[in-house]
Amino acid sequence: MGHSHAHGPHQHGHGDQDHDDDHGHGRSAAELPAAFDTSVPDEALTPEQRSRRSLLRRAGLLGAGLAAGSVLASPVSAAASPSRRTNGFLWLAGDHHIHTQYSNDGKYRVVDQVRQGAKHGMDWLVITDHGNATHARIGVEKVNPDIREARDAYADTLVFQGLEWNIPGAEHGTVFVHPGRNEVSVLKRFETDYDGSVKGAGDSTPANEALAIAGLGFLADQIRRRQVEDVLMLANHPARKGIDSPHEIRAWRDVTGGGRRIAVGMEGAPGHQAAGIAKGLGMGRARGLYDGSPGANSFPGYPLESYRTWGGFDWMTATVGGLWDSLLAEGKPWWITANSDSHNVYADTAVRGPGGDFAVDGRHADPVYGGKLHLAEGDYWPGYYSRTHVGADGFGYAAVMDGIRAGRIWVDHGQLISGLDVRVAGGGRWATLGGALHVRKGTHVTLTVDLALAGGPNWAGFVPELARVDVVQGDVTGPVADRDTFTAPTARVVKSYEVNRASGTVRLTYDLGRVDHPVYVRLRGTDGNRTAVGPMGAAVDPAGPAIDVVGDADPWRDLWFYSNPVWVLPS
Repeated sequence: MGHSHAHGPHQHGHGDQDHDDDHGHGRSAAELPAAFDTSVPDEALTPEQRSRRSLLRRAGLLGAGLAAGSVLASPVSAAASPSRRTNGFLWLAGDHHIHTQYSNDGKYRVVDQVRQGAKHGMDWLVITDHGNATHARIGVEKVNPDIREARDAYADTLVFQGLEWNIPGAEHGTVFVHPGRNEVSVLKRFETDYDGSVKGAGDSTPANEALAIAGLGFLADQIRRRQVEDVLMLANHPARKGIDSPHEIRAWRDVTGGGRRIAVGMEGAPGHQAAGIAKGLGMGRARGLYDGSPGANSFPGYPLESYRTWGGFDWMTATVGGLWDSLLAEGKPWWITANSDSHNVYADTAVRGPGGDFAVDGRHADPVYGGKLHLAEGDYWPGYYSRTHVGADGFGYAAVMDGIRAGRIWVDHGQLISGLDVRVAGGGRWATLGGALHVRKGTHVTLTVDLALAGGPNWAGFVPELARVDVVQGDVTGPVADRDTFTAPTARVVKSYEVNRASGTVRLTYDLGRVDHPVYVRLRGTDGNRTAVGPMGAAVDPAGPAIDVVGDADPWRDLWFYSNPVWVLPS
């Protein structure tokens, strides 16, 4: 799986083909993790694999015939495999933002996070301890044996090594590499030379912004020189402090190396989703810990409401016609994810162990039992609440990275839905998430959405119900003259569907008509518990996510899913 695709509306792979095949270059059923492979009997599985298989069955994702074509394919025999495939892709859930005892503000062992991620249905995880002088000096090396041990112990979960980059002149970002002999040395050099904390380059200055671009260039060069097979960067909690300006995001996005983009997207929804649970039962802060205000380095154009989450999602993503849409309207790829940012887990009983010195050891002592439930924490375990679903060609590190770069991603909170299959079709061909449908001008185009509703209770113990699905559409208007633009005047909700069933599958179709100019479509869905007119007005978004209330935002009562876009490019 070492191939790579240059994806997006103008450079793309799968979106510009007739899709009759089942992507035979992916892994065969026999190479799938044992929990996925229904030809392996339950009694042959380890306890962790049995737990994973039980989770897949509850979600309706095992032996349910999710074969090429549609999530709605009728059930087939229990021996049918590969499972969890739609349109030839294996949909793998994961989390790219996880901390351990190797973070100055972390607590858990790597194996604790991986064990919990595996238990909660994660197929891939990225360990992203904070970039700082101590981590650059010894932590990046010391964590690697723990990651390799976790890979061996949990063979059905892909565990990447990465770090949380202090982006010079900006916020944080996940940087992670394909495993290999140079994974530590490349990350160590990158952190030493380009981390904003290590280099004292946090302020929003042109020199620091240039250092961030140089860092991405360094990573691109490592691929070119075959030091590592692949590297990706995703911006974390981008609107939290207002310091990721639109022009910086565009500059990161446009760095390429060997035909591959390094910075490919951002957290559409941040971690720390438990932080808004009211005091007495919770931390009593803001969902996502988005409770700041403009500072000296903040971009002055951002409104005050951008410093809060909206339905648990970052303002850049949640605003129809906002910053994310302005990026998509340029016709260039920029994807969204959702993850845990797990440091200290809500209602857990562990505390840091005694002894040790982080500055000397590069890690905290192993956690121990603390004797009480810690309700004043804001995080969940990986997979417990937030999930990023990636359409991969097979089960492997390169396949996941290819799927992320290609934008075959949808995200959800609270297991609101269990499967999503999106197809834009016209002129005898089709494209899915992250892809582009190239058709002749005037071709009739249809969007088909197949949804697998919640297949059982989520980790909070209830079965979530999807109330509504929205289709957002915008025109592709090309590169912006002002790279600090963060609005897209043509983007709006063009169709809403009420979902009047609690289980099973639903097919939605939307007719784009005869398309004569470039457009994109993306999806959003909600449990309907909290909605409000969007920031751009009712004509743009009549019932979008409501701004989250600081100190009283129970995340389980406000669930959403979002998909990445599909472009239609007539010529």
